[in-house]
Amino acid sequence: MKINIGYPIGPVKAPSNSNYSFMKKWIQTLLFFMCTLIVGCAQNPPASLPEVKEQAFNKKLLSLLDFSVPLIGVKELNQEMKKAHWILLDAREWEEYEISHIIGARFAGYDHFKIDEWKDLQKDQSIAVYCSVGYRSEKIAKKLEKEGFTNVYNLYGSIFEWVNQGYPVVDSLGQPTNSVHTYNEAWSRWISNGKIVKIW
Repeated sequence: MKINIGYPIGPVKAPSNSNYSFMKKWIQTLLFFMCTLIVGCAQNPPASLPEVKEQAFNKKLLSLLDFSVPLIGVKELNQEMKKAHWILLDAREWEEYEISHIIGARFAGYDHFKIDEWKDLQKDQSIAVYCSVGYRSEKIAKKLEKEGFTNVYNLYGSIFEWVNQGYPVVDSLGQPTNSVHTYNEAWSRWISNGKIVKIW
């Protein structure tokens, strides 16, 4: 087939019906596979989800997360921490971490998270990342996975569910507290246990 480069010489012929039909089918097929690929990238919730105290909160979590990293429930994490060494990373901002955090959790942040600060950890170290409800921690956990960490989990329901189920948190001095920063007023509704601190 000869291809003219530049301006056509003489009248331009409309494509034949057979060529047009072929191109139309080819484009439709391409679009179909692109849509299939995009839909395939979205993750479905696992068949068995960790226990959450309130079903309304669980429904909210299902709408927020993309389930792109493994989950661990608060009860399971509490049991696992008694048997083995886990690294807990708090993916909230400093003012939230200061009010309360899970005992032993290290501040990681979200807006200014730096992957380089965690390269001293073993790639196969058990790591649980949490935030308020699990949205921010899921994003940070994905960054860790991309860096080659192989045993990273998102704490399902995060610190909200942790305190809702009665597990302890400490303040910036390491003292037990029942206070929790709820990020903003709208998120306060998902705390059913503990004292809500309003700093927004």
